[in-house]
Amino acid sequence: MASKTDELLKLDNQLCFQLYNASRAMTKLYQPLLKPLDLTYPQYLVMLVLWEESIGHKFTVTTLGTKLHLDSGTLTPLLKRLEGKRFIQRQRSNVDERQVWVRLTALGESLKQQAKRVPEKLLCGTNASAEEVSEVREVIKGFLHFLEG
Repeated sequence: MASKTDELLKLDNQLCFQLYNASRAMTKLYQPLLKPLDLTYPQYLVMLVLWEESIGHKFTVTTLGTKLHLDSGTLTPLLKRLEGKRFIQRQRSNVDERQVWVRLTALGESLKQQAKRVPEKLLCGTNASAEEVSEVREVIKGFLHFLEG
């Protein structure tokens, strides 16, 4: 007979495993939607942050990292690839050369129009209602807040 401890150690009973699988499945849904934009999912997240502000607004790499919960070692290669695609421009601060500013280019700003269709198409791919997705999002945000203390 399985003990309570044995039940706790079953893979399907692990919250982390369910979150991991949900994240992988979500990223997989995004791939065909982002391909026409020439963006990977992590690049799309960077662009979302930049699109929240008007063209010309600059962010530091540190600010982007904070918003995206990414360290500079992960973020810098993403930014280099986005700059190579001419979607963003990076510039070292004249005041503090350790600080790097990131801003959208006109091409990066124009990509926002195409990206506006992504959330709606993604919702269709989930077979869930907008209300259900909103509820799940809020539960996950609450859980993340709990984890971050």
